[in-house]
Amino acid sequence: MNQLRIGTRGSRLAIAQAREVAELLRGVRGVRCELVVMSTRGDRQAGPLAQVGGKGLFTAELEDALRDGRLDLAVHSAKDMPADDPRGLCIGAVPARADARDALVSVGGGSPDELRHGAVVGTGSLRRRAQLLDRRPGLNVVAIRGNLDTRLRRVGEGADGLDAVVVAMAGLHRSGLLARFAGRVRPLAVEEMIPAAGQGALAIQCRREDPVLVPLLRRIDDPIASRRLMCERAVLRRLGAGCNSCVAVHVGLARGGWHAWAMVGLDDGRIVRRQVRVTDAADAVTALLDGLSERRITRVSARNR
Repeated sequence: MNQLRIGTRGSRLAIAQAREVAELLRGVRGVRCELVVMSTRGDRQAGPLAQVGGKGLFTAELEDALRDGRLDLAVHSAKDMPADDPRGLCIGAVPARADARDALVSVGGGSPDELRHGAVVGTGSLRRRAQLLDRRPGLNVVAIRGNLDTRLRRVGEGADGLDAVVVAMAGLHRSGLLARFAGRVRPLAVEEMIPAAGQGALAIQCRREDPVLVPLLRRIDDPIASRRLMCERAVLRRLGAGCNSCVAVHVGLARGGWHAWAMVGLDDGRIVRRQVRVTDAADAVTALLDGLSERRITRVSARNR
């Protein structure tokens, strides 16, 4: 197969991610790529993600096109994907992972602790909201959606009284927006703000057991990135966490072994964190789940809206 049709959403960030994958595939002899831009329900619907349908809103149309042969591959931000692989499809490759951290973007470029009492911080993520309010209960955290460049522009303009937004560092890098907003960006260490499962990773989706594409994608797969993502998704599945859950999971490999973090928001408004160090990635899943799996994880409720 010399011409691959790669499906992507139409945002600046999504297209940049698809081009990154296309460039990797062009490094494989004889492979040419065509980007096919598609709109998803998540792009068309307004409102907080957890209330309008969750992560599948950004993937369903691309997955349908994969199944019926209109696409050969689809490129997703791994954090946007449900924890279970959909019928007939799989993640065929995970390229080297970008910076998984979150970042606070504000006019002053300070840390969350430097924001004024009552400062308005925008995020559409229950995970980010819970961790921000745990650290700074006096903040006014409001739901916000839109493309990355739109959210950044709204902070600069002070639209809707916004003092700051929380976004992914990987998105700033891949979209080319980091340099423009560098003075306003404060990266947040994993210990400060545990990332979403899959944050910073790209998931290249294809038809399960495709005799041509599955072997091809192995050539651009990063084994460590794949292993990290597999572990993070396993934690989500074991917790029964879906789009309406307040859950964070991050697994990393550093000198001395695997380091992993998890956070769940509870129905009573508290959050529970776990941090572990283990010698094997599979042990990280078990260790993180210890003490978390029996908790009542926060779903969408009146106080989350």
